Amino acid sequence: MGVDWTQLPPELLQSISENLKIYADYIRFRAVCRSWRSSIPKTPFHLPPQLPWLMLPPSQSHQSHRAFYDLSTKRLRFLSLPESSNPNKRHCGSSHGWLIILDESPTILLLNPLSRAKLHLPPLSTFPNVDSFNYSDIGKEYSLRSPSGGRYTRNLRQMRDSFIKKIVLSANPSKDPRFVAIAILNQTGELAYCKNGDKSWRFIEGAHPYSEDVIYCRGLCFAVDKHGGIVICDVRNDSPRISFIETPRQLGGDMQYLVNSGDELLLVTRHLDLDFDFEPDQSHLVFRTKRFEVSRLIWNGPYWERVNSLNDKMVFVGENSSLSLSASYFTGCMGNCVYYTDDYSETNYGGAFGEHDIGIYNLWDGSIEPLPCYPRNSFFRLGWPTPLWVTPSPC
Repeated sequence: MGVDWTQLPPELLQSISENLKIYADYIRFRAVCRSWRSSIPKTPFHLPPQLPWLMLPPSQSHQSHRAFYDLSTKRLRFLSLPESSNPNKRHCGSSHGWLIILDESPTILLLNPLSRAKLHLPPLSTFPNVDSFNYSDIGKEYSLRSPSGGRYTRNLRQMRDSFIKKIVLSANPSKDPRFVAIAILNQTGELAYCKNGDKSWRFIEGAHPYSEDVIYCRGLCFAVDKHGGIVICDVRNDSPRISFIETPRQLGGDMQYLVNSGDELLLVTRHLDLDFDFEPDQSHLVFRTKRFEVSRLIWNGPYWERVNSLNDKMVFVGENSSLSLSASYFTGCMGNCVYYTDDYSETNYGGAFGEHDIGIYNLWDGSIEPLPCYPRNSFFRLGWPTPLWVTPSPC
């Protein structure tokens, strides 16, 4: 006799659904029939981090939508994101599935592109080094104070584009209402933080030079400097506590990324080359990634030890919160690779034809492969802003 799968007990369906780890599998499971759909929640809160999608620059043909490239299916997915599609918007990071969006106002918006949930962080005008903000002072709306005590002004666009390098969240705001946000300031290299519900930002005193990258690991904030030095910040209390991990200086490299990979803390070092980009009737200098080096922190040293293989792990770096995943959990991906986007210079896009520095670095042989959605060295208008890795999160 045939089995009527629609009559499976709800508790069994619930148990099966809790063992699904891929969001697409969960959606397919709920779509089997009405009985299965009614037996499990619409929103799965148990899912681990998903494979990031690459959010592409806005196009004229989809003005209120953004295209996301899915590595697993090698297809584009379009989401309605009017808050993100305006060319006057700027993204200064993605973290735990949420975009951090700035515009030509002091507002800092958190947006989950999948669930459409929104939150606001304290505005730009509340950073400790902003003395005043006034819309009436056209062209110099912000008055700021430098670390040395000097005064200078910035207009709305300058603050949007260059005040903040990146913002990283400690957790998904929908899962943890006590989340913390850490901001890396571009020009001064200072670190600032705020907790959910705060009205203003605060500096982490003593962490000034550790502004290459930040991540959350073991409930604490880890920040790295240009030479691989680490500062650990506990910002759970009103008075942040910091401690330093003194490691031998890492010589060479243009950019550093911190990656939490299971029980290991990885340092991903990016090396850039300056090259000529030839176009019809003109040429200009562009930066291109030459190679990556990966090291892991040996805690009882402490020192950084070079890693020759990530095995099945892959890391995603760029303006996003750096992320490590196992390739064996996902289709269409390769382990022992660095998936990267450019997050360092707008000069690559100054000409009529820009070239984003995006690709897949194979750690085993040092080769670079293009992403299918962005053929390397192809000449076509890509536009600003740069593509950004975004981890889809249903909540």
